[in-house]
Amino acid sequence: MPEIHMPTAVRAACRHRFRWLPLLLFCLAAFCPVAPAQSGGSPYAVPKVDPNRQQPAPPPAPAPNSTEGPMVSLDAMVLSKDGEFIPGLQKEQFRLWEDNVEQPIQSFGLTKAGYTAVLLVEFASTPAFQASRRQLLYDALRASYAFTGQMEKDDYVSVISYDAKPSVLVDFTSDKQAIYSALDGLRMPGSSDTSLYDALYDTLDRLDRVEGRKEVILIGSGADTLSKITFDQLLKKIQDTRNVTIYTISTGYLSWQTMEAHPALGASIQSTDFGQADKQMSAFARMTGGRWFSPRFEAELPEDFRKIDSTVRNQYTLGYRPTNPKLDGSYRRLKVQLVQPGTDKPLVVKNEKGKEVKYQVLTREGYTAKQAVE
Repeated sequence: MPEIHMPTAVRAACRHRFRWLPLLLFCLAAFCPVAPAQSGGSPYAVPKVDPNRQQPAPPPAPAPNSTEGPMVSLDAMVLSKDGEFIPGLQKEQFRLWEDNVEQPIQSFGLTKAGYTAVLLVEFASTPAFQASRRQLLYDALRASYAFTGQMEKDDYVSVISYDAKPSVLVDFTSDKQAIYSALDGLRMPGSSDTSLYDALYDTLDRLDRVEGRKEVILIGSGADTLSKITFDQLLKKIQDTRNVTIYTISTGYLSWQTMEAHPALGASIQSTDFGQADKQMSAFARMTGGRWFSPRFEAELPEDFRKIDSTVRNQYTLGYRPTNPKLDGSYRRLKVQLVQPGTDKPLVVKNEKGKEVKYQVLTREGYTAKQAVE
């Protein structure tokens, strides 16, 4: 497979990333309180479904003599324009299409269980790390301990760092002591190069063998200087991976600001270089129904992590059997909308003051159907 060749400016820039890792992990640990899915004081007024109102006929089910396809499970996040979860929605208010054909929703629920998550962090050797490695290491470990400390009994976490190659610090576990022990072994990273594509591809490969819903929280610049896997190959892997949502936090802009203010830290770089890296990070999240964050100021990080924590623990789950039962390995496009029951009109959600609230529905863009075994 061909190697990736990034612009010289991006290659130089990635050598100055690690200085943000302690801050990022500290924010993740300190500012991510568990947000309940719904409480008695919900700030949103969601129209209730009238049980006496005649509902539209559901889309036709597959013909009786056809072979039913496997059940497809789809997570949907319904968020206000400020990124807040909107509770209280009901099955009749969702409509789902696969390849522009409406699908009958057969199961529906609000997922509030513990999570299975990979924290995938760019961890490359940089001049900043070399200059004050003891303090940076101390801060990173302290923040990681705090992150581990907020885990609940049904949460399973794996921590993976990457520079020239990924390194599993600890595999999935709910044992906090096991995570502490793994973090104690964290020392100086071995390379200034980054293999983002290889690391994310390898992480998704590992998740193929894990049952249920999974999350990847990817923290890094988005730059890649050494991967053997190409960007297109990685996108195909994301399409083929089921039940995984990717959340990304791009640190490139913050690093660019720092180097612009301190030219002695390294070669001058262009913000457009990080713009291309940001597009990649955004694509990973968008394809899987996750969220992408590109903080412009350090003060934004706590709120970004809080929003990730809230959305991971609060998702609507829709289940259906596709009207297209073919096991042909094709990629199926998905779309989910909220409607006023009994109509084709968009659902209207209001806040506690009676003002209409703008919202968005985030789901993965599609999935790859299973391939029949000949």
